[in-house]
Amino acid sequence: MDIDLLFKIAAIGILVAVLNQVLLRAGRDDQAMMTTLAGVVIVLSLVISEISELFTSVRTMFNL
Repeated sequence: MDIDLLFKIAAIGILVAVLNQVLLRAGRDDQAMMTTLAGVVIVLSLVISEISELFTSVRTMFNL
């Protein structure tokens, strides 16, 4: 696992949190929710690729 992945996740989290607060203060609750969901989807797509690599490594290690 690379440390860059953690920095990417942290940056996305900070960006989404700021956008969420700005949109909530502007009264755009629906757009704030969509921004939050988009951030979650982006982070999940990053993490899923790492989990796939983990399962591949486990299969290789145990010859499955």
